[in-house]
Amino acid sequence: MAKSPSIKGYFWVFISVIALSNVYIFSKAALNEVHIAQFGVYWFGLGMLWNLLFTAKTCKLSTIRKINLKTAGILSVIGILETAATTLFFLALFTIENPSVTSFLGNMGPIFVTILGVSLLKERFNYIEFLGMVITIIGAFIISYRGSDTMGNLFINGTGYVVLASLIFSFSTIIVKKNVGTKLSPAIISLNRTIYLFVFALVMLLVFQKSFAIPGSALINITIGSVLGPFLAVVAGYNALKYIEASRASMLGSTKSLFVLFGSFLYFHHLPQTIQIIGGMLTIIGVLLISFGKLILNKKQG
Repeated sequence: MAKSPSIKGYFWVFISVIALSNVYIFSKAALNEVHIAQFGVYWFGLGMLWNLLFTAKTCKLSTIRKINLKTAGILSVIGILETAATTLFFLALFTIENPSVTSFLGNMGPIFVTILGVSLLKERFNYIEFLGMVITIIGAFIISYRGSDTMGNLFINGTGYVVLASLIFSFSTIIVKKNVGTKLSPAIISLNRTIYLFVFALVMLLVFQKSFAIPGSALINITIGSVLGPFLAVVAGYNALKYIEASRASMLGSTKSLFVLFGSFLYFHHLPQTIQIIGGMLTIIGVLLISFGKLILNKKQG
């Protein structure tokens, strides 16, 4: 019996959530040992290899010959946006001590997707989405607030990286959503992304004059993480967008923070402050309200 598109979409979201939550853990462990440029070369170099093998296995490499100038332009824009956002994300992960805090702050993403949808795609949002946006912002403020009375020290280090990364990822998400499955396959988009990121990391390695030699423990963490992140999480996320609305994917995707919180405790043996956990729970509630509001709006329009 054939599976419905929704079931396929939920399956891919689940795979993406599990994979992405583990990315926070293994990448943070590796970044504790190596420079971010060294990390990027191995992380995205291996990710590019896994994506290339997967693309060849699924017979998608032949579609590269069919890419026209317009499609190549779309891939370039996605590649540049993903490179900028991913670099900022890993800078945040390196800067912020606990990866679960980074994950909670990352729940700001659906706010930007909603705002961009209204401004660029002429979409509407209702009071439930607005309430979710307010709650998410309050939660993010609680997480990142340091307690200082000076603007420069108002929030914990790395907060700006997460917010800017979430904003750029939102632009990329909208572009991918409009083109995945129709003009481009998830495998090609994912491969394109890792190529851009690997080249950028390689240039940064040369600029910072860092060695290719890294500790074996870091290489193990990077190898595991590269399968989960640049390959599995990205391919699964793009596949999910083929079958279900971005709002449903965001709703389920927000639960990754709980997996990151649990994984951080098991791997690093420490938890965020209680007030940060409370703020993190608020961001999850906010994302759920934003996603639920979108589903209601879509049903009314349908």
